[in-house]
Amino acid sequence: MSNVKCKIRKGDEVIVLAGKDKGKSGEVTKMLISEGRAIVQGINLVKRHTRQTQDSEGGIITKEASIHISNLALKDPKTGKASRIGFKIEKDGTKKRISKASGEAI
Repeated sequence: MSNVKCKIRKGDEVIVLAGKDKGKSGEVTKMLISEGRAIVQGINLVKRHTRQTQDSEGGIITKEASIHISNLALKDPKTGKASRIGFKIEKDGTKKRISKASGEAI
């Protein structure tokens, strides 16, 4: 999966399609393109037991784990529901991402 093309980008509002957080939405904070995964704010929370270091205090911390991009769909800006993503080439040659459901630009 080294040359994966991904239509979802950092900063996009997405909806989870499958898994324990199905139906929840959040903003993509980090993309792991080589692995085909994304980290979404407030989604797929896991608890990690950490050892105390000079920089941080030890204990149990809750953080977001990555989720596979196949389980994510872009949130339609018009309806707020999950939507597929398409591309539209403008007359000046620039590509714009559009929502397949409503045709709105993203």
